Amino acid sequence: MSEITITTLAERPELLDEAYEFDGGWPEFMMHDLIAGSLFGRVLEFFPEHCLVATEDGELIAHGRSIPFVFPDEDRTELPPAGWDRVLQWGITDHRRGRTPTVSSALEINIRPSHLGRGLSHEMLAAMRRTVQAKGHKTLYAPVRPNGKQDPTQPMTDYIQQFREDGLPVDPWLRVHVKAGGKILKVAPTSMVMAGSLAEWREWTGLPFDRTGEVIVPKALVPVHCSVEHDHAVYVEPNVWVQHDL
Repeated sequence: MSEITITTLAERPELLDEAYEFDGGWPEFMMHDLIAGSLFGRVLEFFPEHCLVATEDGELIAHGRSIPFVFPDEDRTELPPAGWDRVLQWGITDHRRGRTPTVSSALEINIRPSHLGRGLSHEMLAAMRRTVQAKGHKTLYAPVRPNGKQDPTQPMTDYIQQFREDGLPVDPWLRVHVKAGGKILKVAPTSMVMAGSLAEWREWTGLPFDRTGEVIVPKALVPVHCSVEHDHAVYVEPNVWVQHDL
């Protein structure tokens, strides 16, 4: 088996364009968070030393992004309910204001579907922990997307209370974090928000979106709220805050 090499993007700047174009198998509707659309691409540009790239035989097979920010301070006393979206805003804002960050948050670890099941998620998270620690940060947070959640009607607060016989979470991504030393803190109930017209949602999902109410969308963690009368649908995704003490 070929050797997998994990480095920071700062060490491999020639992979920047490939990282931008990387397809990690996200469902289409997840590509339409407005905060992500305006800010997420800046992470590779502003924080290459916080972004990881994994290659095998010269091919980019995984990448990860974390973002440094100031926490806590007088305006940030708790981890935000708006999880992923908010830390992305905090990190970009702090960078533009020239503030010195004190902690970091994971934003994603994205693995090419063909390379899943090889333990790469564990290696990428371990590398992210080391990278953040090398920056002098003693805490890595993560608004984790527990994509093992199969029942969209189940509250996330209930899902994170489900454990296997060995005491580890039933969710694979939460399990990766806990095995690495992370501690599950709480749900971030409004971590990402995807809103669009019904025509857009039909395009994104192939579903009719022709009834007002909750719509179950494949790979969505909770139902999508649809209003035929107002011609829009909104998906509010809960994530789970995890804390890694480094």
